[in-house]
This record gives sequence, structure tokens and C-alpha cells, in this order.
Amino acid sequence: MVKVGVKGFGCIGASSPWFFSNSGKVDIVTINDPFIDLNYMMYMFQYDSTHSKIHDTVKAENRKLVISGKSISIFQEQDPTNIKWDDAGPEYVMESTGVFTTMEKAGVHLKDGAKVIISTPSADAPMFVMGVNHDKYDNSLKMVSNVSCITNYLASLAKVIHDNFSIMEGLRTTAHAITATQKTMDNHSGKLWHNGQGAAQNIILASTGAAKAVGKVIPELNGKPIGMAFHVPTLNVSVMDLTCHLEKAAKYDSIKMVVKQASEGPLKILGYTEDQVVSYNFNSDTHSSTFDARAGITLNDHCVKLISWYDSEFSYSNQVVDHMTSKE
Repeated sequence: MVKVGVKGFGCIGASSPWFFSNSGKVDIVTINDPFIDLNYMMYMFQYDSTHSKIHDTVKAENRKLVISGKSISIFQEQDPTNIKWDDAGPEYVMESTGVFTTMEKAGVHLKDGAKVIISTPSADAPMFVMGVNHDKYDNSLKMVSNVSCITNYLASLAKVIHDNFSIMEGLRTTAHAITATQKTMDNHSGKLWHNGQGAAQNIILASTGAAKAVGKVIPELNGKPIGMAFHVPTLNVSVMDLTCHLEKAAKYDSIKMVVKQASEGPLKILGYTEDQVVSYNFNSDTHSSTFDARAGITLNDHCVKLISWYDSEFSYSNQVVDHMTSKE
């Protein structure tokens, strides 16, 4: 198994150990977060409101987090240069603070020999999405970005459609579950005043750079799909509407067929369903997204609206695991 260090115990950082411990592919050996002590970290790991209580044995022992007998070294260093990654020997460090997103800032983790995966889009690090452009990954690269959860689900579906029917242009809208940065009650919120409205009471318009990032991993789609999002008052699972203008004429049954074939073959990270589903059916689902074959519609053979569901945290964590293990 690949040894991994996690920096930042937020939404992605905290869900990753939960998922990693059951993947059988990676072994978390250390976690660093200066704002959460060991006992609180143990509590967060044991009791997850979204994904339920973990069934493994969890305890704090000798300044380590012990999950089912496996010890994880815990650091609380605010200065990343003081983190002793080499004490635990991770092969990868997952930079999930959302702060150290450039090669210069995240590069401090390279001093102990580990490779770095940045769990957000980066201004200068090479960006990869599993199943989309991972074949261009060079194992000599020491630092990469796994882009964002939205980019991962959008790119995987867009690749299938573009490879088969050629996307000329597109619009993407996401109905996104509540995020950690939203307000539980009305409060102040910097420049975008509407972001200060209560998350459980409102549908709130949000911007997203996911479509722009898709152009980084699928260059021929650069600038073709653009998108927006609405934060909706649900606790988990989001849904995407991808409306495409296709160069090649396609019946909806043909689109369903190529997506299903991809999901069963070269793009297994993409799910496919013909069931009558709702958002909660995809809680803790690990696919980049799941194409809802019953939900799509067509205006004509060149204009289609496609629907796909995803669990941001579990889906993203799974893609990070696949990246770390596919080339090792």
C-alpha cells in the first residue's frame, strides 16, 4: 500500500482517512493540522454526521491516532517547514488546506522526499483528472493538482461526450449541497452579501471555476463549457446539468450507450444508472459522478441536457487514491 501524509483536517482532509481506511490501497501514516488536537480529531473521525459512525476501532494513544490497530502520527505545526514528514515516511503528501496551492508554497513538503498532491486547482502545478488525462502523467513529476471535485465529475462526463460527438459549446449548472463556508444563520459576508444568507433557508447563486479548469485537462474544450452553481439546502450530494451543443448528431439512446460502455470499460470512475434515483442514493458513492440516464432530455439531435450526480467528499477522495496508486 502507498503511504500517505495528510495536511489539513477540513472537509477533504477529514473525509480522506475515513475513506482511505476502507480502500485497501493506501495507508495514512501522518496527519498535520495546527487547529485540531488529537482527541478532537479522534471524535471527528468517529462521529460523522454525513457518512455515519465509522465501524473501525478508533483511539488516541501515545500522541497518535490509532484506527483498527494502525497508528497515525499527528502533528500540529502551523509552519509547514517544521512538519517532520520523514519521521513517518509518506510517499505522498495530500495538501488539503486550500492555502498552499502553488508549487512554491506546497513545495515545502518536498524536502523529505514525498510527492505532493494539491487537492484544489493550482495556478502553476500540472493538473490531472483520473480517466481523463492521467495517461499524460509522468512519474517523475513531484507535485500535481487533482483539481476540484466539480472539475473531476465534469471532465469525466465531458470527455465521453466530446470523444464521441464533439462538444462545440456547453453550459453547466450545478445544484451543490451546503458547503462548510456557508452561514447557518444570516451573517455578514465580505463582498458577496448574498453568501451571508442562511444556508438551510436559501438557494444561493455561486460562481465556479470548474469549467475553466476542464480546459486545463482537456485542452480542446478550453473555453467551450462555462458554468455556474447554486448552493441548495441539502446536506450532501450534488447534481450537474450539462447542456451541450454537439457537432455530430446523436440520438439520446446513442448517448446513453456510449456513457454506459465507458462506465463499464475504460472509465469505471464514471457511474451509470437507469433507476429512479434521488440525491441521497449517492451518499458515500465513490464514482466521479453517476450519469442519470432517465433524467436527460434533448432539444434536437445536436442539443442535449445531461444529468449526473456526485458525492463531493467521497468521490474526490477516491480520485486522489486512484491517482496515488495508479502509477506506483
